[in-house]
Amino acid sequence: MPEQTNTTTATVTPSAVGAAFGSEVAALARQEKAAAAAATTFGLRIENREMSASLVKGMGAVDQVLHAAAGNVYPDIDVRARYLIKAGGKRFRPLLTLLAAQFGDPARTEVTTAAAACELTHIATLYHDDVMDEATVRRNVPSANVRYGNSAAVLCGDLLFTAAAQLMATLGLRAVKLQTETAHRLVMGQTLETVGPRPDDDPVEHYLAVIRDKTGSLTAACAGLGAITAGCPDWMVDTLLRYGELVGIAFQISDDLLDITEPQGRTGKAPGTDLREGVETLPVLHVRANPRPQDARLLELLDGDLNDPAALQETLELLRVHPALDLARADLRRYVDETRACLPVLPEVPARGALELLADVVGNRRR
Repeated sequence: MPEQTNTTTATVTPSAVGAAFGSEVAALARQEKAAAAAATTFGLRIENREMSASLVKGMGAVDQVLHAAAGNVYPDIDVRARYLIKAGGKRFRPLLTLLAAQFGDPARTEVTTAAAACELTHIATLYHDDVMDEATVRRNVPSANVRYGNSAAVLCGDLLFTAAAQLMATLGLRAVKLQTETAHRLVMGQTLETVGPRPDDDPVEHYLAVIRDKTGSLTAACAGLGAITAGCPDWMVDTLLRYGELVGIAFQISDDLLDITEPQGRTGKAPGTDLREGVETLPVLHVRANPRPQDARLLELLDGDLNDPAALQETLELLRVHPALDLARADLRRYVDETRACLPVLPEVPARGALELLADVVGNRRR
């Protein structure tokens, strides 16, 4: 299903930021319109009209809060801090917050605040990740570090982290505690990935520990905060936290597969980005764990310099026909099944069906 465009975003105009930055702001406005990659429902077919309307309205409100929270009185900082917000994206995390809130009172303003804080946190990590990974493309546009330089990208990430914290501070102690735990896990996940497995570690188990913290912690918080701010009981919050972590792990495995299987432009970043950056994703780990005699050339390439376009292309072609992809797909399916298994204890309302469908959509992503 084609992604729907969120048309309620605030637009920065040249008059609002000064003539000196008019051309850049105008370019970003065109980029925002052209890249309406953000789907209010992430490809979900929401049959319940009332819930669908609630989600569309909620995503529009979240987008407005995103722009307001990331805004800055200094025009050049304003443009840079909102650069990746304007580039679009799937808005998967705030959608998860809004869906979880459907089990309580989704109309509370705190729900919108929590969803926006989660997305700001995610976008902040993208600024930092792209600097660390020396990435050149994000959401089908030049990455912030390429456009503005590493220092500006790091500082913009810091600004968005603090903006998220300011929003979270309005939601009470429980929300703040969950945010700080999540921030710690995010950093630990990135640190584990950077340091790499120890000689006696199982590389696949190390990888899963990384993505549990680096990806699963934030998606868990998204679902948990939706339930908390909507007034759900503790047992329901715990269930949705578990669901959120598992769906986040599945989401990351699907990202690993898409990095290999999908062509330029569909995922918002160049194919083979992880390979080029030396990130050992799940398919690569399966290749190394189950080498075949005919894999000698592939292993040679994986151990070499994949910044060379020809070498990267050859590596992608070999991986696309390798059984390791089927092993990674089986892992993905297992996590999707575990995600769905969390849900039967929840009330049988339309949101439960939407969360079941969301898990399946994650398991069958093409972008």
